[in-house]
Amino acid sequence: MRLKCIKFPEREIQQSMTSIHSPQQLGSAVRAARKQLALTQPQLALAAGVGVRFVVELEAGKLSVQLALVLRVIQALGGEIHITGFPEGSA
Repeated sequence: MRLKCIKFPEREIQQSMTSIHSPQQLGSAVRAARKQLALTQPQLALAAGVGVRFVVELEAGKLSVQLALVLRVIQALGGEIHITGFPEGSA
C-alpha cells in the first residue's frame, strides 16, 4: 500500500525555532503547530500517514513513540528537525 502525501494550502503561520528538551515539549510543539494550521488530530494523522492514536500519544508526550513516525508528523506540519551541539558528520 502506498501512502499519498497530502499538502495543505499555504497559510500564514509564525515560524520560529523551538528548543525541545523533553517528550512533553515535543508534544506541545506539535499540538501548537497543528492548531495554528487549524487541523484536527484526525486530519493531521491522515496527512502524515499515521493513526489518530499516534498523534494523540505524541501530543501527550508519550515516552515510547517511533522516531520515523514522529518525523512524518513533523514533515506533514511543514517542520523539520535541526540538531545543534553535535560534530558535523558526512551525509
